[in-house]
Amino acid sequence: MTAQPTLTDPKALAQHRARATARGMFLQQAAADEVQDRLSLVKKSFTAPAIVTGFPQVWAEAFPRAKIVAEAEVLALEPQAHDLVIHAMGLHWANDPIGQLIQCRRALRPDGLLQAVALGGQTLHELRACLGQAEAEVTGGLSPRIAPMGELRDLGALLQRAGLALPVADSQPLTVEYDDAWALMRDLREMGETNALQARLRRPTGRAVLTRAAKLYATHFTAASGRITATFDMIFLAGWAPDESQQKPLRPGSAQQRLADALNSREEPLPD
Repeated sequence: MTAQPTLTDPKALAQHRARATARGMFLQQAAADEVQDRLSLVKKSFTAPAIVTGFPQVWAEAFPRAKIVAEAEVLALEPQAHDLVIHAMGLHWANDPIGQLIQCRRALRPDGLLQAVALGGQTLHELRACLGQAEAEVTGGLSPRIAPMGELRDLGALLQRAGLALPVADSQPLTVEYDDAWALMRDLREMGETNALQARLRRPTGRAVLTRAAKLYATHFTAASGRITATFDMIFLAGWAPDESQQKPLRPGSAQQRLADALNSREEPLPD
């Protein structure tokens, strides 16, 4: 059996998050606000919620009645103990994201809801491009710097693999402006979202690389305001623990009316 690849260094991730500041929590807060808005549209009352998060201070304030569960390879979730589980902004660092969703699904009661939010593949595409070009120019090589975050289609497919019913996945890009690339990189440190890849360079990036990257950023990604832009691709996933009360698709061939009749259109055979 092939071993699960280790993309994230858990020790480095924990160290980075421990240095995060209240000022850097705006991304977590934006995610929490959006999750609250989405749950308000669900015609169901949740009485036993749980939240998987690396930033309990933000999510506990947003959901004071929820059980807070620390991010870990094995989550402290009891089987069928919750009618709502929120996986909050951590899947993009998970070494086994499908395992995380399966554990959340097992913690749900029948007809319980999983709501996950994570950063997707277009996150920081501007910074990724500039750092890559700068490092290639200055050193002649490339090193892993930003986690290979999943695209919307791939992350949505994980819901079905985890055994969840009625899966829904969508993205909501958040564009943030900064004075320059240096301000963006400082903000990433305050968010606790700096490079925690297992294969990262174990020495500081050279000043020449960062300076060149900052110049490239200013050249290619400056808004009309004169400030640079940075994209955070927020992916939202939702799925339900299977239950007999849920709607199910009709069996093939069980329709009572032809589609052509419903559309009031003419039906013609296709040519051979």
